[in-house]
Amino acid sequence: MVDPQRPYRWNLRRLQPGFVLDIGCGIGRNLAHLDGRGVGIDHNTECVATCRASGLVAFEPHEFAASEYATEGRFDSMLLAHVIEHLSEADADDLVMAHLRFVCTDGRVILITPQERGQASDPTHVRFVDEPAVRRMASRLNLQVVSIRSFPFPRPVGRLFTHNETVSVLSRRAQG
Repeated sequence: MVDPQRPYRWNLRRLQPGFVLDIGCGIGRNLAHLDGRGVGIDHNTECVATCRASGLVAFEPHEFAASEYATEGRFDSMLLAHVIEHLSEADADDLVMAHLRFVCTDGRVILITPQERGQASDPTHVRFVDEPAVRRMASRLNLQVVSIRSFPFPRPVGRLFTHNETVSVLSRRAQG
């Protein structure tokens, strides 16, 4: 039987994200890929319940704020997978900044966004987040771009394949 999540699971794990704060965790697909090394936040009560029913650690925002996990520097990485394309630039910046203190000072912000075909597949997407948009966001938030890659196929395939993604890794610390 084919496991369509296998390459995406492999890709997330190869980033070696450490202990992850998954913002907009949804039903927990990425949390499950992290094998217990992550905590999710989602505004959707049903998604949080689904995560918990699967044995994952997930909270609604107000619950997270009161949890033992809401401590400065607790996480190695913050993950926003298929989240920021649903928000304006300003709202996406605010979301990252509201949670950045929970990421250690040499930690990373991982952004996963759809490419053209994926962008067009969801009417709730409000903007296209490509490499220039990620670079502008990094500049605004004083983050360093570590890498921006297309996955699972080369960038031009994103015009045809719905599930081609841009995977961006940003760092809180300047790379030298």
